[in-house]
Amino acid sequence: MRCPTVFQPSFLTATGPSVTAFLLYGSSNVTLNLRKVLPSNLTGSIGSPSCADGETQWTATKEQIGKAVVRVHLRLNRSLSLCSENGTNPDCCSRPLCVLETLQVSACVGGAPQASLLVQAVIHAQLLPSNAGSDNKTVIPNQVFQPLGSCPCDLTTGVCDVRCCCDKDCSSEDLKLFGSHCLPGPFGGQVSPTPEYQCSAQSSENSPDWFPFLCVNSPPENNPFLGFFYHGSTKESVLGPSFQKAVSPAVASASPYVQESPLIQLDGQFFVIPQVILGRCGSNTPVAFLRNFKVECVTLLHSCPTGFPLQTQSAELTSQVMDGQGGVVEVDVAEEVVSDVGPFITKSITVPSEEKILVCENVTISLDYKFYWKANGLTGIALTRTIGTIISNTSVELRTRYSAVFLNGNSMAEPVSGNPGYQVGRPVIAGIIDNDTSSMQKTYINVWKPVHDGLCSSAEREAVLFGKNYTSGCLLPVVTNNLTQCNLLRETVFKLQEGLTAAAYVAKRGNPDLFTMTDWLNISLVSLNSSDAAEDTSSECRAVPSHVHVQVWTLVTGFVGSIPQREIFALQVSYGLSTWSLDCGGGNGSFCEESQLLSITSSVTFIDIPYNTGPPKSRFQINFTEYDCDRNDVCWPELAFPFTRYYTGEPYSLALAKGLILVFFFITASILGSPWRKIRQAWHSAAF
Repeated sequence: MRCPTVFQPSFLTATGPSVTAFLLYGSSNVTLNLRKVLPSNLTGSIGSPSCADGETQWTATKEQIGKAVVRVHLRLNRSLSLCSENGTNPDCCSRPLCVLETLQVSACVGGAPQASLLVQAVIHAQLLPSNAGSDNKTVIPNQVFQPLGSCPCDLTTGVCDVRCCCDKDCSSEDLKLFGSHCLPGPFGGQVSPTPEYQCSAQSSENSPDWFPFLCVNSPPENNPFLGFFYHGSTKESVLGPSFQKAVSPAVASASPYVQESPLIQLDGQFFVIPQVILGRCGSNTPVAFLRNFKVECVTLLHSCPTGFPLQTQSAELTSQVMDGQGGVVEVDVAEEVVSDVGPFITKSITVPSEEKILVCENVTISLDYKFYWKANGLTGIALTRTIGTIISNTSVELRTRYSAVFLNGNSMAEPVSGNPGYQVGRPVIAGIIDNDTSSMQKTYINVWKPVHDGLCSSAEREAVLFGKNYTSGCLLPVVTNNLTQCNLLRETVFKLQEGLTAAAYVAKRGNPDLFTMTDWLNISLVSLNSSDAAEDTSSECRAVPSHVHVQVWTLVTGFVGSIPQREIFALQVSYGLSTWSLDCGGGNGSFCEESQLLSITSSVTFIDIPYNTGPPKSRFQINFTEYDCDRNDVCWPELAFPFTRYYTGEPYSLALAKGLILVFFFITASILGSPWRKIRQAWHSAAF
């Protein structure tokens, strides 16, 4: 029986100049007819598909991507730029809503329509900048006298940013709305704030009476915020490796590798191995130094592969890689042939097609790399390439495997999650005590990682990453007979969930000592409450531990080089109970015979404990703030600030000379003044 020809999907909304759909089970002699349609004013319906072409501003093309799949691509043949006031382009858009129409694509065989696709086009005009971009280099001002970013709060081009008073796009009317609420500090354009000791920094309203005698008149060019970190000079940037532009081998060979830096080949390109990026396999992903990985990629084969990475040759894989020490290492390729490729094939998919047997020889099903390293370089690279022959009369899903491991000598580098505190994004280290050696064996706290069909039987487990909150799960097939044995069902689900957190201890820090128990914490397990189990019925099971929750409390215990060191304070594992029953289709028990999928889930939550800034302040520190310059407007310890080396308004020798002159005048005034004259008179009267 031949399957009907259909579009997938059968209705699309186009918001851009191109749109794509798929025609399933279409023959090779199918033709595409495109026309513009209008809905009926009475019924609102679209007319029947027609094989007659209509005049439209779109073009339709097709591409055969499988034995029974055709890709249909529609493209708009007009400009989407908005018409200017004095423009002469007749192909521009006269209004912002440029295209609003309904299209009908008909798949015809022998003049008879087989399937139709409706496309609702709602496309707005593109707002392009009035002046094209320039390739001229940006002129960097002299940062000693002029800040590089004069208005950081100007975030939107051509638009007045609210409360950004330095924004040149703001008109005088705009500034009246928020002129009294401008953003303060460097972000608001005050990149070079006036120092507090400047006479212009204090107004007559809030300045103390002694301020005019101690303030400093200094030109703004002497502002310490300008030129303090940068001196106006520029440096030519050194281009790093990219996917498009090759790196000079001389530059690459002179750069030692550091952790997470990409490996570079002799020709300056990245050394790539297929890896999983954003949930999808990428065949051209760079290899990072000292990062081990092991991934699986699923590929649907309708025909034999012809390119990398499924079809490779040993000569292609024997590449030369920079060792990071000025030399080159060559990949040593070893080949293995497997006779049974069954473990690498997940399932076969029957596609209506002509009777033809698929025979693919020397398919690369596994690439396993070993990188030998020492210090900041590589000493060797070994590759094991596994190939096999695939024979099938249907399309198959091929599961290929790729791995990379870095070995220091002949041993793999022991992975740590921080030194000493945990780093965000590294695995949380758990442990199980080895009774024979009284040491701790490393393991991980895991959560579900569903793959392929989402079933728990095929799901994988991934380690909990420090500081990352997430929820995942898988599906468990359940039939009516399972609900008559609730104790067995609860035990099965509990064992599945318990396997995620089999460890009894968790490491406080990212590099724990396996022989020091003080580096480890007991994992707190919240016991299950089985009081609801007695209320089971013949059609539902209560208190099923379908959810496991890992709660981690962390805190910052100190700083190393201004980097906070985070440790785990406690870890708790708890279970969420739920009631499981089957959807019997409105109560008819006959519909419950087939298996239904019920979900079991896992989640992780990290809770930060506030950092303790220090011991509590004493009563004296709280009440007496007269000499605290940070909490008091009058700062007596800085009374002689113009005479100290912290004052940079003028040369230190000149400030010291002026200070000595002031001291001389003070002593002279004291001697010749009224208080000293009275003391001298009292002294003479007492003597005679």
